[in-house]
Amino acid sequence: MATQTPAGKVLIILSDADKFPILDAGYQVVFASPTDKPPSIDPLSESLLVYFGKWWEKRKDQELLRRMEIEVNLRSPCSFASVTDDELRSFDDVFIPGGHAPISDLGNNSELGRILNHFHNQHKTTAVICHGPYALLSTKYAPNSQGFAYKGYKLTSWSDAEEKLVETMKGGTVPNKVESSLKAEGAEMLTGMGKKMGGITVDRKVVSGANPLAANALGSKFVEMLKAH
Repeated sequence: MATQTPAGKVLIILSDADKFPILDAGYQVVFASPTDKPPSIDPLSESLLVYFGKWWEKRKDQELLRRMEIEVNLRSPCSFASVTDDELRSFDDVFIPGGHAPISDLGNNSELGRILNHFHNQHKTTAVICHGPYALLSTKYAPNSQGFAYKGYKLTSWSDAEEKLVETMKGGTVPNKVESSLKAEGAEMLTGMGKKMGGITVDRKVVSGANPLAANALGSKFVEMLKAH
């Protein structure tokens, strides 16, 4: 049987403790993380709380996660530093999933900033969801950075209100809030009720969503933008 040619090549950015949501459209997938460690699942990301009780959406994510563990390099990602500038040219687009992990080691990672600046400067699609948009802040720390690359962009992320609810229910405090951190750097944050219930935001070549409820819509729009390349 003939081998199917991939439709394109997508770089998926992981924290060293990240979760992978929905992406399934015939593209070659490569995972990368700060230090090539295999990711572990953020327990909150598996909670029905973030799915607003929609257990069937959670099950679909779990099924795809298992498939990614088998079919691609989810358990053996490459490090950011190992992705050279020449190799970056071979990627069509980049996707950054969520869970709380991105706020721990992605927002100030200079190598990630280098990677994201490539996609931004080359007008390639960038998809981010939940806490994933926090990683966009890394562009401030890239070599020869001109500052936050997404200043003035309309973005949607896990909101401060949702984070406050989690803090109240689970106890403790999340020190870095995604929405307010991005807003402070000049992003225009759209986090109303429609966004919380699965709406997405598209601004230029960036598509973003607030939480797992946005995964299907974000994935469909991402693939649409990939095909439009």
